[in-house]
Amino acid sequence: MAAFDIQSEVSDKKQSSQEVSCEANGKSESKICTQYIGTDYSYKHQIVWKNVIGFLILHLFMLWGVYIVVTGGIQFRTFVWTFFVMYIAAEGVTIGAHRLYTHKTFKASPLLRAVLIIMQTMAGQNSMFIWCRDHRLHHRYSDTDADPHNAKRGFFFCHMGWLMTKKHPYVIELGKKIDMSDLQADWMVMFQKKYYYHLYILFAILIPVAVPVYYFNEPWLESFLVAYMARYILSLHGTWTVNSLAHLYGTRPYDKNLQPVESWFVSLLSQGEGWHNYHHAFPWDYKAAELSTHLNASAIYIEFFEKIGLATDLKKASPEMIRNRIKRAGDGTHFEFGIEEERSAVKALGPLHPLNPSYTSTLPDPEATLRIEGLPLYHEKDILNCNSVTVRRNVGSTK
Repeated sequence: MAAFDIQSEVSDKKQSSQEVSCEANGKSESKICTQYIGTDYSYKHQIVWKNVIGFLILHLFMLWGVYIVVTGGIQFRTFVWTFFVMYIAAEGVTIGAHRLYTHKTFKASPLLRAVLIIMQTMAGQNSMFIWCRDHRLHHRYSDTDADPHNAKRGFFFCHMGWLMTKKHPYVIELGKKIDMSDLQADWMVMFQKKYYYHLYILFAILIPVAVPVYYFNEPWLESFLVAYMARYILSLHGTWTVNSLAHLYGTRPYDKNLQPVESWFVSLLSQGEGWHNYHHAFPWDYKAAELSTHLNASAIYIEFFEKIGLATDLKKASPEMIRNRIKRAGDGTHFEFGIEEERSAVKALGPLHPLNPSYTSTLPDPEATLRIEGLPLYHEKDILNCNSVTVRRNVGSTK
């Protein structure tokens, strides 16, 4: 996602993020009638208690599995197998669901697409189709009420609370308008969508649990708690840090008008997904970062796939495009084109180091208001030709 460095056209207007009643064809029906979407803080999300209880049970099983690991209740080779499954499942999300299918940052051969779909199934984060739909919605309406995990609602909500509440009406209504025709035309994606739960049981539960049982002689219970429960929930939290930490704690060297930030810590956890200010500025770049060599294993893997002929047409922003964006909209913290005063305008709880999860800029957070059509998803040429975003900056901002 990207935004322009301009003052809001609606700073003197009330930001309406509430669903209103419209007259259509002589009947009153619930529709989105506002021209702009921001965050309506008076809206209260309704808790879905069965989801809350479900997450509580899953986390208790996860803690049981972690206890087994730290007390030596499994063999080392079972631990290695579990880590391997967790790692490749995470790459199925990062490379497959995110960079390939959501943002179309490169093209993949049928073999690579099939492998990535299997890996993404192992992660247990819903089908490829639904994952991509929600993530496209997140980019088009990032950090507004139409964003499924709106970071303006606070850390817990954007980390996992959004999965425990009913979706905001804007998420439901605008989610239906996201163009998914490319995925609907992909028979592999639709096959996985149709048989997702069958495939999930096979690839996410049975195979990961059965390998330690049949090859390492682990008991079924210990294998289930470690190779499935602990692995699954811990990997979810790793993904969720991209929605939470990488939207709240860090710097904005590429576009200070975007809520997402650069987070070393999240990049370390997620194989390169924490360079989030860059990613939202240039969502079509296969690296999801300016550099592929700095805490960005996923970009290195994509480059390897290109070398062996499994990936083609890797898209990336040119150095000139990046430099222009930094100078036009950056917060001054860029490692090369930044300003020392702005680079030092950071704080943290504990050691003042970028790997500290709380390392963050002291500059004011942006407050964005988007037009109803939202933001483009794929290429800067679309952004330069649209007028879909307005940005309201906090009073007293030094930028």
